[in-house]
Amino acid sequence: MAILDVSNLTTRFHTRNGIVHAVEDVSFSVDKGETLGIVGESGSGKSVTCYSLLGLIPTPPGKIHSGKAIFDGTDLLQASEKQLRKIRGKRVSMIFQDPMTSLNPFLKISTQLTEPLEIHEGIKGKEALHKAIDALAEVGIPEPEKRINSYPHEFSGGMRQRVMIAMALITRPELLICDEPTTALDVTVQKQVLDLIKDRQNDLGTAVVLITHDLAVVKQTCDHVNVMYSGRIVESAPADTLFSHPMHAYTRALLQSIPATHKKGEQLFTIPGLPPVLTDPPKGCAFSARNTLGNKSLCISDHHPELTEKAPQHFVQDCPGCLC
Repeated sequence: MAILDVSNLTTRFHTRNGIVHAVEDVSFSVDKGETLGIVGESGSGKSVTCYSLLGLIPTPPGKIHSGKAIFDGTDLLQASEKQLRKIRGKRVSMIFQDPMTSLNPFLKISTQLTEPLEIHEGIKGKEALHKAIDALAEVGIPEPEKRINSYPHEFSGGMRQRVMIAMALITRPELLICDEPTTALDVTVQKQVLDLIKDRQNDLGTAVVLITHDLAVVKQTCDHVNVMYSGRIVESAPADTLFSHPMHAYTRALLQSIPATHKKGEQLFTIPGLPPVLTDPPKGCAFSARNTLGNKSLCISDHHPELTEKAPQHFVQDCPGCLC
């Protein structure tokens, strides 16, 4: 059963340099207990998609032009700020990409961890503090009774990320959005953070949306994957299917770019060029100019390829040049 159902989401930024078509006609759903991965290069629209759902797009210049995002019967895109405040941080939580800029450097960890409890559950004082200490212990912070009174700068990067996870999970949300939670972490800490999110997901039955550019992380953790390029989903499939039978040329190029797939001493594969400028997006296939694994001469040039179901639960942009 889908806990979140997004359809035809379109978000644009109206800037002095023109309209940035950040997210165009994006649709997906997330079931209870499922982990959905959203992957793609920087600027593909991954984060903007999720920020739009929670009303975190700066307005102006950002504007949600169309779409629906149904969460337990409520359309998040049409909800008032008052309605969103009751959902954000309580039923839907988010782990941001950089914990150092997401945590307030002037406030103790105790203040930041107890705030969601005070706002959403009316728990204050010693009871809130005890729950905050328990939350730190659950995410593996040593000596939580002492560290609860520390400031963010007194923690390492991995520990700050654990604090962010504790803050996101302290209200036991039904949906957790993770925006590149392992960026800038070393491999050991990265695995610890991912295992921690998975353990808490299993304990609470939380649905997870994982935004990342790391396909190894996706293969390890996700049930279903959406591949985004130039603000649109180009391929969507169960994780096992996507890795064993990728169809779109962009997905195949991403998988071929993984260093571990190359033999020692072999030249690494790279995708040539840069993604298109979203103030002037291509009228046809957005990947055509960079397509080296298909046949760019067959790419659609006069309209955007439609997302079509090519196999059960496997949707791909129907561009002949990217599918051959």
